[in-house]
Amino acid sequence: MGINRRTFLTAAAAAGPGMAMQSGRKPRRVGLIGTGWYGKIDLLRLIQVEPVEVVSLCDVDSKMLDAAGDLVASRQKSGKKPQLFHDYRDMLKQSGLDICLIAPPDHWHALAMIEAVKAGADVYVQKPISIDVTEGKAMLAAARKYNRVVQVGTQRRSTPHLVEAKERFMDSGRLGKVSFVDIHCYYHMRATGNPPNIAPPPNLDYEMWTGPAPMLPFCELTHPRRWRAFMEYGNGIVGDMAIHMFDMTRWMMGLGWPTRVSSDGGIYVDKASRANISDTQVCTWEYPDLNIVWNHRTWGAAGEPDPKYSWGATFYGEKAVLKAGVYGYDFIPNGKDEKPITKDVTYEFDRYPEDKTEKDLETHVAPAVRHHMQDLLAAIDKRSKPVADIEQGHISTASCILANLAMKTGRKYTWDPVRQEVVGDAEANKLLTRAYRKPWLHPDPKSV
Repeated sequence: MGINRRTFLTAAAAAGPGMAMQSGRKPRRVGLIGTGWYGKIDLLRLIQVEPVEVVSLCDVDSKMLDAAGDLVASRQKSGKKPQLFHDYRDMLKQSGLDICLIAPPDHWHALAMIEAVKAGADVYVQKPISIDVTEGKAMLAAARKYNRVVQVGTQRRSTPHLVEAKERFMDSGRLGKVSFVDIHCYYHMRATGNPPNIAPPPNLDYEMWTGPAPMLPFCELTHPRRWRAFMEYGNGIVGDMAIHMFDMTRWMMGLGWPTRVSSDGGIYVDKASRANISDTQVCTWEYPDLNIVWNHRTWGAAGEPDPKYSWGATFYGEKAVLKAGVYGYDFIPNGKDEKPITKDVTYEFDRYPEDKTEKDLETHVAPAVRHHMQDLLAAIDKRSKPVADIEQGHISTASCILANLAMKTGRKYTWDPVRQEVVGDAEANKLLTRAYRKPWLHPDPKSV
Protein backbone atom coordinates (compact mmCIF):
# COMPACT_ATOMS: atom_id res chain seq x y z
CA MET A 1 0.00 0.00 0.00
CA GLY A 2 1.45 3.36 -1.05
CA ILE A 3 1.92 6.45 1.05
CA ASN A 4 -1.40 8.23 1.65
CA ARG A 5 -1.98 11.83 0.73
CA ARG A 6 -2.14 13.09 4.31
CA THR A 7 1.21 11.48 5.10
CA PHE A 8 2.68 12.97 1.92
CA LEU A 9 1.46 16.47 2.74
CA THR A 10 2.78 16.23 6.30
CA ALA A 11 6.16 15.03 5.08
CA ALA A 12 6.28 17.71 2.41
CA ALA A 13 5.50 20.46 4.91
CA ALA A 14 8.14 19.18 7.31
CA ALA A 15 10.78 18.94 4.60
CA GLY A 16 10.20 22.51 3.47
CA PRO A 17 11.83 24.13 0.43
CA GLY A 18 13.76 21.83 -1.85
CA MET A 19 11.91 18.64 -0.88
CA ALA A 20 11.44 17.66 -4.51
CA MET A 21 14.92 18.63 -5.65
CA GLN A 22 17.43 15.96 -6.40
CA SER A 23 20.87 16.44 -4.92
CA GLY A 24 23.16 18.56 -7.05
CA ARG A 25 20.58 19.40 -9.71
CA LYS A 26 20.38 22.88 -11.13
CA PRO A 27 17.29 24.85 -10.15
CA ARG A 28 14.31 24.21 -12.38
CA ARG A 29 13.67 26.99 -14.87
CA VAL A 30 10.18 28.41 -14.44
CA GLY A 31 8.05 30.82 -16.43
CA LEU A 32 4.64 32.36 -15.84
CA ILE A 33 2.07 33.38 -18.47
CA GLY A 34 -0.41 35.80 -16.93
CA THR A 35 0.96 37.89 -14.06
CA GLY A 36 -2.37 38.89 -12.53
CA TRP A 37 -3.87 37.96 -9.18
CA TYR A 38 -3.66 34.17 -9.09
CA GLY A 39 -0.68 33.91 -11.39
CA LYS A 40 1.40 35.62 -8.72
CA ILE A 41 -0.18 33.60 -5.91
CA ASP A 42 0.69 30.35 -7.69
CA LEU A 43 4.24 31.39 -8.59
CA LEU A 44 5.14 32.70 -5.14
CA ARG A 45 3.88 29.51 -3.51
CA LEU A 46 6.12 27.48 -5.84
CA ILE A 47 9.08 29.67 -4.87
CA GLN A 48 8.28 28.95 -1.22
CA VAL A 49 8.51 25.17 -1.59
CA GLU A 50 11.50 24.86 -3.93
CA PRO A 51 14.37 27.18 -4.89
CA VAL A 52 13.38 27.34 -8.56
CA GLU A 53 14.74 30.02 -10.88
CA VAL A 54 11.97 32.10 -12.41
CA VAL A 55 13.52 33.09 -15.72
CA SER A 56 10.57 34.57 -17.62
CA LEU A 57 7.23 36.29 -17.19
CA CYS A 58 4.66 37.15 -19.84
CA ASP A 59 1.72 39.54 -19.86
CA VAL A 60 0.02 41.91 -22.28
CA ASP A 61 -0.30 44.53 -19.52
CA SER A 62 3.15 46.15 -19.37
CA LYS A 63 2.53 47.82 -16.02
CA MET A 64 1.40 44.60 -14.37
CA LEU A 65 4.25 42.68 -15.99
CA ASP A 66 6.99 45.01 -14.77
CA ALA A 67 5.61 45.06 -11.23
CA ALA A 68 5.51 41.25 -11.21
CA GLY A 69 9.13 41.15 -12.34
CA ASP A 70 10.22 43.30 -9.40
CA LEU A 71 8.14 41.22 -6.98
CA VAL A 72 9.64 37.93 -8.17
CA ALA A 73 13.16 39.35 -7.94
CA SER A 74 12.50 40.28 -4.32
CA ARG A 75 11.24 36.80 -3.49
CA GLN A 76 13.38 34.32 -5.39
CA LYS A 77 16.71 33.09 -4.05
CA SER A 78 18.87 34.47 -6.86
CA GLY A 79 17.39 37.95 -6.59
CA LYS A 80 17.33 38.18 -10.39
CA LYS A 81 14.52 39.85 -12.27
CA PRO A 82 13.04 37.47 -14.86
CA GLN A 83 13.06 38.34 -18.55
CA LEU A 84 9.79 40.01 -19.51
CA PHE A 85 7.75 39.07 -22.58
CA HIS A 86 4.70 40.53 -24.28
CA ASP A 87 3.88 37.42 -26.36
CA TYR A 88 3.78 33.97 -24.77
CA ARG A 89 4.99 32.39 -28.01
CA ASP A 90 8.22 34.39 -27.85
CA MET A 91 8.67 33.44 -24.20
CA LEU A 92 8.28 29.74 -24.90
CA LYS A 93 10.71 29.87 -27.83
CA GLN A 94 13.46 31.61 -25.86
CA SER A 95 13.19 30.52 -22.23
CA GLY A 96 13.90 26.78 -22.25
CA LEU A 97 11.46 26.18 -19.39
CA ASP A 98 11.21 23.14 -17.16
CA ILE A 99 7.88 24.33 -15.75
CA CYS A 100 5.38 26.80 -17.15
CA LEU A 101 2.59 28.27 -15.02
CA ILE A 102 -0.45 29.41 -16.98
CA ALA A 103 -2.84 31.91 -15.40
CA PRO A 104 -4.20 34.40 -17.95
CA PRO A 105 -7.98 34.89 -18.31
CA ASP A 106 -9.77 31.63 -19.04
CA HIS A 107 -10.18 32.20 -22.78
CA TRP A 108 -6.38 32.03 -23.15
CA HIS A 109 -5.71 28.80 -21.22
CA ALA A 110 -5.92 26.34 -24.10
CA LEU A 111 -3.60 27.95 -26.62
CA ALA A 112 -0.96 28.81 -24.03
CA MET A 113 -1.00 25.37 -22.41
CA ILE A 114 -0.76 23.51 -25.70
CA GLU A 115 2.21 25.61 -26.84
CA ALA A 116 3.90 25.11 -23.45
CA VAL A 117 3.81 21.32 -23.65
CA LYS A 118 4.96 21.46 -27.26
CA ALA A 119 7.94 23.50 -26.04
CA GLY A 120 8.84 20.70 -23.63
CA ALA A 121 7.63 22.24 -20.37
CA ASP A 122 5.63 20.57 -17.64
CA VAL A 123 2.67 22.72 -16.75
CA TYR A 124 0.53 24.11 -13.94
CA VAL A 125 -2.64 25.52 -15.53
CA GLN A 126 -5.37 27.39 -13.75
CA LYS A 127 -8.97 26.24 -13.75
CA PRO A 128 -11.25 26.04 -15.61
CA ILE A 129 -8.85 24.61 -18.12
CA SER A 130 -10.89 25.66 -21.14
CA ILE A 131 -13.62 27.90 -22.49
CA ASP A 132 -15.27 25.05 -24.43
CA VAL A 133 -15.23 21.25 -24.32
CA THR A 134 -13.19 20.77 -27.52
CA GLU A 135 -10.38 22.95 -26.14
CA GLY A 136 -10.18 20.65 -23.12
CA LYS A 137 -9.99 17.57 -25.34
CA ALA A 138 -7.15 19.17 -27.28
CA MET A 139 -5.28 20.08 -24.09
CA LEU A 140 -5.51 16.52 -22.81
CA ALA A 141 -4.40 15.15 -26.19
CA ALA A 142 -1.41 17.51 -26.26
CA ALA A 143 -0.31 16.62 -22.72
CA ARG A 144 -0.35 12.92 -23.58
CA LYS A 145 1.24 13.32 -27.03
CA TYR A 146 4.21 15.29 -25.69
CA ASN A 147 4.44 13.26 -22.46
CA ARG A 148 4.21 16.26 -20.15
CA VAL A 149 3.04 16.41 -16.55
CA VAL A 150 0.12 18.84 -16.22
CA GLN A 151 -1.38 19.86 -12.89
CA VAL A 152 -4.65 21.82 -12.84
CA GLY A 153 -5.26 24.49 -10.20
CA THR A 154 -8.11 22.63 -8.50
CA GLN A 155 -6.22 22.75 -5.22
CA ARG A 156 -9.03 21.44 -3.04
CA ARG A 157 -7.40 18.08 -3.82
CA SER A 158 -4.33 19.29 -1.89
CA THR A 159 -6.05 21.24 0.90
CA PRO A 160 -4.72 19.65 4.13
CA HIS A 161 -7.97 19.50 6.08
CA LEU A 162 -9.89 18.21 3.05
CA VAL A 163 -7.32 15.49 2.38
CA GLU A 164 -7.79 14.49 6.02
CA ALA A 165 -11.59 14.54 5.70
CA LYS A 166 -11.49 12.35 2.60
CA GLU A 167 -9.32 9.71 4.26
CA ARG A 168 -10.92 9.90 7.69
CA PHE A 169 -14.59 9.83 6.72
CA MET A 170 -15.10 9.04 3.03
CA ASP A 171 -12.43 6.39 2.40
CA SER A 172 -13.10 4.72 5.77
CA GLY A 173 -16.81 4.36 5.08
CA ARG A 174 -17.87 6.32 8.17
CA LEU A 175 -20.35 8.32 6.11
CA GLY A 176 -22.00 5.22 4.72
CA LYS A 177 -23.50 5.37 1.24
CA VAL A 178 -23.64 8.95 -0.07
CA SER A 179 -26.49 9.58 -2.52
CA PHE A 180 -26.78 13.36 -2.44
CA VAL A 181 -24.17 16.11 -2.35
CA ASP A 182 -25.15 19.77 -2.04
CA ILE A 183 -22.48 22.14 -3.39
CA HIS A 184 -23.02 25.87 -3.42
CA CYS A 185 -21.72 29.43 -3.29
CA TYR A 186 -23.57 32.42 -1.88
CA TYR A 187 -20.80 35.01 -2.16
CA HIS A 188 -21.75 38.35 -3.66
CA MET A 189 -19.05 38.06 -6.30
CA ARG A 190 -20.84 39.04 -9.51
CA ALA A 191 -19.82 42.45 -10.87
CA THR A 192 -22.50 45.11 -10.61
CA GLY A 193 -23.03 48.41 -12.35
CA ASN A 194 -23.15 49.42 -16.00
CA PRO A 195 -19.99 51.44 -16.68
CA PRO A 196 -19.58 53.12 -20.07
CA ASN A 197 -17.27 52.06 -22.86
CA ILE A 198 -13.84 53.63 -22.55
CA ALA A 199 -10.50 53.37 -24.30
CA PRO A 200 -8.23 50.60 -22.96
CA PRO A 201 -5.37 51.92 -20.81
CA PRO A 202 -2.12 52.55 -22.72
CA ASN A 203 -0.32 49.82 -20.76
CA LEU A 204 -2.74 47.15 -22.05
CA ASP A 205 -2.57 45.56 -25.51
CA TYR A 206 -6.31 44.97 -25.72
CA GLU A 207 -6.15 43.29 -29.13
CA MET A 208 -3.80 40.62 -27.76
CA TRP A 209 -5.68 40.43 -24.45
CA THR A 210 -8.86 39.60 -26.35
CA GLY A 211 -7.06 37.04 -28.53
CA PRO A 212 -9.44 34.30 -29.71
CA ALA A 213 -12.43 35.67 -27.76
CA PRO A 214 -15.09 37.91 -29.31
CA MET A 215 -13.99 41.54 -29.47
CA LEU A 216 -16.11 43.56 -27.04
CA PRO A 217 -15.94 47.25 -26.21
CA PHE A 218 -13.62 47.88 -23.28
CA CYS A 219 -15.02 49.05 -19.94
CA GLU A 220 -13.75 49.18 -16.35
CA LEU A 221 -15.11 45.66 -15.72
CA THR A 222 -12.90 44.15 -18.42
CA HIS A 223 -9.46 44.38 -16.85
CA PRO A 224 -8.00 43.58 -14.40
CA ARG A 225 -9.72 40.68 -12.59
CA ARG A 226 -13.36 41.51 -13.25
CA TRP A 227 -13.42 39.94 -16.71
CA ARG A 228 -15.23 37.00 -15.08
CA ALA A 229 -18.37 39.13 -15.37
CA PHE A 230 -18.59 38.13 -19.05
CA MET A 231 -19.24 34.72 -20.60
CA GLU A 232 -17.04 35.74 -23.52
CA TYR A 233 -13.96 35.30 -21.29
CA GLY A 234 -15.00 32.61 -18.82
CA ASN A 235 -17.68 30.13 -17.81
CA GLY A 236 -19.52 32.21 -15.25
CA ILE A 237 -19.69 31.44 -11.56
CA VAL A 238 -20.19 27.75 -12.42
CA GLY A 239 -16.82 27.73 -14.19
CA ASP A 240 -15.15 29.82 -11.51
CA MET A 241 -16.54 28.42 -8.25
CA ALA A 242 -18.67 25.33 -8.88
CA ILE A 243 -15.75 23.62 -10.58
CA HIS A 244 -13.79 23.61 -7.31
CA MET A 245 -16.52 21.95 -5.28
CA PHE A 246 -17.62 19.62 -8.08
CA ASP A 247 -14.02 18.53 -8.63
CA MET A 248 -13.53 18.09 -4.87
CA THR A 249 -16.64 15.90 -4.72
CA ARG A 250 -15.49 13.74 -7.62
CA TRP A 251 -12.05 13.36 -6.02
CA MET A 252 -13.44 12.49 -2.60
CA MET A 253 -15.88 9.95 -4.02
CA GLY A 254 -13.78 8.56 -6.88
CA LEU A 255 -16.18 9.69 -9.61
CA GLY A 256 -15.58 10.18 -13.32
CA TRP A 257 -17.96 11.65 -15.89
CA PRO A 258 -21.60 12.27 -14.96
CA THR A 259 -24.22 10.42 -16.96
CA ARG A 260 -26.69 13.30 -17.23
CA VAL A 261 -26.39 17.08 -16.80
CA SER A 262 -29.07 19.72 -16.38
CA SER A 263 -29.25 23.33 -15.24
CA ASP A 264 -31.71 26.18 -14.75
CA GLY A 265 -31.09 29.81 -13.96
CA GLY A 266 -30.27 33.18 -15.41
CA ILE A 267 -30.19 36.83 -14.45
CA TYR A 268 -33.14 36.98 -12.07
CA VAL A 269 -32.34 39.93 -9.81
CA ASP A 270 -29.53 42.20 -11.03
CA LYS A 271 -30.89 43.03 -14.47
CA ALA A 272 -29.23 46.46 -14.57
CA SER A 273 -25.63 45.23 -14.48
CA ARG A 274 -23.47 45.04 -17.58
CA ALA A 275 -22.35 41.57 -16.46
CA ASN A 276 -23.91 38.79 -18.55
CA ILE A 277 -23.20 35.81 -16.27
CA SER A 278 -26.06 34.32 -14.25
CA ASP A 279 -26.82 35.70 -10.80
CA THR A 280 -28.89 32.60 -9.94
CA GLN A 281 -28.25 29.04 -11.12
CA VAL A 282 -28.92 25.43 -10.18
CA CYS A 283 -26.94 22.60 -11.82
CA THR A 284 -27.43 18.87 -11.40
CA TRP A 285 -24.88 16.23 -12.32
CA GLU A 286 -26.34 12.74 -12.18
CA TYR A 287 -24.43 9.57 -11.34
CA PRO A 288 -25.81 6.11 -10.55
CA ASP A 289 -27.64 6.44 -7.20
CA LEU A 290 -26.18 9.91 -6.70
CA ASN A 291 -27.00 13.51 -7.53
CA ILE A 292 -24.55 16.38 -7.12
CA VAL A 293 -26.48 19.66 -7.06
CA TRP A 294 -24.96 23.14 -7.30
CA ASN A 295 -26.64 26.39 -6.27
CA HIS A 296 -25.35 29.93 -6.50
CA ARG A 297 -26.94 33.29 -5.99
CA THR A 298 -25.21 36.63 -5.85
CA TRP A 299 -27.97 38.56 -4.11
CA GLY A 300 -29.85 38.51 -0.80
CA ALA A 301 -28.26 37.56 2.50
CA ALA A 302 -24.58 36.87 1.77
CA GLY A 303 -23.36 33.58 3.17
CA GLU A 304 -26.70 32.23 4.32
CA PRO A 305 -27.89 29.71 5.33
CA ASP A 306 -24.54 28.65 6.85
CA PRO A 307 -21.88 31.42 6.90
CA LYS A 308 -19.06 28.96 7.68
CA TYR A 309 -19.91 27.05 4.51
CA SER A 310 -21.14 29.84 2.27
CA TRP A 311 -18.91 28.21 -0.37
CA GLY A 312 -18.69 24.50 0.23
CA ALA A 313 -20.14 21.01 -0.03
CA THR A 314 -22.41 18.93 2.18
CA PHE A 315 -22.19 15.15 1.76
CA TYR A 316 -25.32 13.37 2.98
CA GLY A 317 -24.51 9.79 3.92
CA GLU A 318 -26.52 6.99 5.48
CA LYS A 319 -24.49 7.20 8.70
CA ALA A 320 -23.38 10.81 8.88
CA VAL A 321 -23.17 14.22 7.23
CA LEU A 322 -19.89 15.85 6.20
CA LYS A 323 -19.70 19.59 5.62
CA ALA A 324 -16.54 20.61 3.79
CA GLY A 325 -15.22 23.96 2.65
CA VAL A 326 -12.12 26.09 2.37
CA TYR A 327 -12.25 27.08 6.05
CA GLY A 328 -12.67 23.62 7.58
CA TYR A 329 -14.92 20.60 7.89
CA ASP A 330 -17.61 19.29 10.24
CA PHE A 331 -18.40 15.59 10.60
CA ILE A 332 -21.89 15.12 12.05
CA PRO A 333 -22.86 11.50 12.84
CA ASN A 334 -26.53 10.51 12.70
CA GLY A 335 -26.47 8.49 15.93
CA LYS A 336 -25.27 9.15 19.46
CA ASP A 337 -22.46 6.58 19.42
CA GLU A 338 -20.08 8.99 17.71
CA LYS A 339 -19.32 12.57 18.59
CA PRO A 340 -19.19 15.39 16.01
CA ILE A 341 -15.71 16.30 14.77
CA THR A 342 -14.65 19.77 13.64
CA LYS A 343 -11.42 20.78 11.94
CA ASP A 344 -10.44 24.30 10.91
CA VAL A 345 -8.24 25.35 8.02
CA THR A 346 -4.49 24.99 8.49
CA TYR A 347 -2.46 28.19 8.31
CA GLU A 348 1.35 28.08 8.08
CA PHE A 349 2.35 31.57 9.21
CA ASP A 350 5.06 30.18 11.47
CA ARG A 351 6.90 28.71 8.48
CA TYR A 352 5.88 31.29 5.88
CA PRO A 353 5.51 34.63 7.69
CA GLU A 354 5.50 36.47 4.35
CA ASP A 355 1.95 35.15 3.85
CA LYS A 356 0.79 37.72 6.42
CA THR A 357 1.88 40.71 4.34
CA GLU A 358 1.60 39.53 0.74
CA LYS A 359 -0.85 41.72 -1.14
CA ASP A 360 -4.15 40.09 -2.16
CA LEU A 361 -3.11 36.63 -0.91
CA GLU A 362 -5.93 34.33 0.19
CA THR A 363 -4.08 33.20 3.30
CA HIS A 364 -6.45 30.32 3.97
CA VAL A 365 -5.69 28.90 0.50
CA ALA A 366 -1.91 29.38 0.55
CA PRO A 367 -1.13 25.99 2.20
CA ALA A 368 -3.31 24.21 -0.37
CA VAL A 369 -1.47 25.84 -3.27
CA ARG A 370 1.91 25.00 -1.72
CA HIS A 371 0.96 21.35 -1.32
CA HIS A 372 -0.46 21.32 -4.84
CA MET A 373 2.90 22.58 -6.12
CA GLN A 374 4.73 19.93 -4.11
CA ASP A 375 2.49 17.27 -5.62
CA LEU A 376 3.34 18.63 -9.09
CA LEU A 377 7.08 18.56 -8.37
CA ALA A 378 6.87 14.98 -7.09
CA ALA A 379 4.95 13.92 -10.21
CA ILE A 380 7.52 15.60 -12.45
CA ASP A 381 10.35 13.72 -10.72
CA LYS A 382 8.48 10.42 -11.09
CA ARG A 383 7.01 11.24 -14.53
CA SER A 384 3.63 10.28 -13.11
CA LYS A 385 0.19 11.84 -13.02
CA PRO A 386 -0.35 14.52 -10.35
CA VAL A 387 -3.43 14.54 -8.13
CA ALA A 388 -5.18 17.10 -10.38
CA ASP A 389 -4.01 15.64 -13.69
CA ILE A 390 -5.18 17.35 -16.87
CA GLU A 391 -7.69 14.56 -17.53
CA GLN A 392 -9.37 15.25 -14.17
CA GLY A 393 -9.33 18.95 -14.99
CA HIS A 394 -10.97 18.24 -18.34
CA ILE A 395 -13.75 16.18 -16.76
CA SER A 396 -14.54 18.81 -14.15
CA THR A 397 -14.29 21.74 -16.56
CA ALA A 398 -16.33 20.12 -19.32
CA SER A 399 -19.02 19.04 -16.85
CA CYS A 400 -19.42 22.67 -15.77
CA ILE A 401 -19.51 23.86 -19.39
CA LEU A 402 -22.18 21.24 -20.15
CA ALA A 403 -24.27 22.59 -17.27
CA ASN A 404 -24.05 26.11 -18.70
CA LEU A 405 -25.01 24.83 -22.14
CA ALA A 406 -27.92 22.85 -20.68
CA MET A 407 -29.20 26.07 -19.09
CA LYS A 408 -28.76 27.90 -22.39
CA THR A 409 -30.71 25.32 -24.42
CA GLY A 410 -33.20 24.40 -21.71
CA ARG A 411 -32.55 20.68 -22.05
CA LYS A 412 -31.14 17.84 -19.95
CA TYR A 413 -28.09 16.23 -21.55
CA THR A 414 -27.07 12.59 -21.58
CA TRP A 415 -23.28 12.46 -21.92
CA ASP A 416 -21.25 9.84 -23.79
CA PRO A 417 -17.78 9.92 -22.19
CA VAL A 418 -16.23 7.69 -24.86
CA ARG A 419 -17.40 9.69 -27.88
CA GLN A 420 -17.21 12.93 -25.85
CA GLU A 421 -20.59 14.12 -27.08
CA VAL A 422 -24.16 14.73 -25.99
CA VAL A 423 -26.31 11.76 -26.97
CA GLY A 424 -28.87 12.54 -29.67
CA ASP A 425 -28.51 16.34 -29.60
CA ALA A 426 -26.81 17.82 -32.66
CA GLU A 427 -27.41 21.40 -31.52
CA ALA A 428 -25.72 20.78 -28.18
CA ASN A 429 -22.76 19.11 -29.85
CA LYS A 430 -22.20 22.13 -32.08
CA LEU A 431 -21.94 24.24 -28.92
CA LEU A 432 -19.06 22.10 -27.62
CA THR A 433 -16.74 24.14 -29.89
CA ARG A 434 -16.82 27.92 -29.73
CA ALA A 435 -15.84 29.95 -32.78
CA TYR A 436 -12.46 31.70 -32.51
CA ARG A 437 -11.88 35.26 -33.60
CA LYS A 438 -9.53 35.50 -36.59
CA PRO A 439 -6.63 35.04 -37.04
CA TRP A 440 -6.57 32.67 -34.05
CA LEU A 441 -7.20 29.00 -34.85
CA HIS A 442 -9.13 26.70 -32.56
CA PRO A 443 -7.02 23.73 -31.44
CA ASP A 444 -7.98 20.35 -32.92
CA PRO A 445 -7.68 17.34 -30.56
CA LYS A 446 -6.67 15.19 -33.54
CA SER A 447 -3.78 17.34 -34.67
CA VAL A 448 -2.28 19.20 -31.70
